[in-house]
Amino acid sequence: MSEAKRLAAEKAIEYVEDGMIVGVGTGSTVAYFIDALARIQHRIKGAVSSSDQSTARLKQHGIEVLELNHTGNLSLYVDGADECDGNKNLIKGGGAALTREKIIAEASDRFVCIIDPSKQVKVLGRFPLPVEVIPMARSLVARRIMDMTGGQPAWREGNVILDIHHLEITDPVKLERELNQLPGVVSVGLFARRPADVVIIGGEPPIVI
Repeated sequence: MSEAKRLAAEKAIEYVEDGMIVGVGTGSTVAYFIDALARIQHRIKGAVSSSDQSTARLKQHGIEVLELNHTGNLSLYVDGADECDGNKNLIKGGGAALTREKIIAEASDRFVCIIDPSKQVKVLGRFPLPVEVIPMARSLVARRIMDMTGGQPAWREGNVILDIHHLEITDPVKLERELNQLPGVVSVGLFARRPADVVIIGGEPPIVI
């Protein structure tokens, strides 16, 4: 799928306009986007990054990484997804950067999601839903989620993230809202209240929806 990822990333470059500060997400598909962005870095003012991994790659290419607090709203955010349904709702956060990704998506006028065909699903939930929690609330939130959804939380070692397995998310906006109301939840890896504006599916040629 690496070629499909590269093709989706290359297509996303068409959304970059002169003078932009570009929001940049996280993951293997985004890495291809950063490499493509490096070829036109003279046209942009810099980037806002959602992860240390992306920040390091941007800096390796000589692209200035800026703080969102200093830039204000962004015109464009480009990121990948772990799953995408037909309404451009997403599951993200497999790389544990979901909170920063949500913040940048919220701050951006246009969210372009780049994926390979394997990330397309009819119903979200095959990929475990990441839920970031405050440490002391881990067990409490896990119990509440089991009661609410029937899903099976698994604590991801090294991060205060619960991955919720065995879900079938037929109303992602409602579930995102309900999970966000649980005390102790920091962020939920559902991007449904603020879905992608554009989804690019890698292929020959890439499909834009």
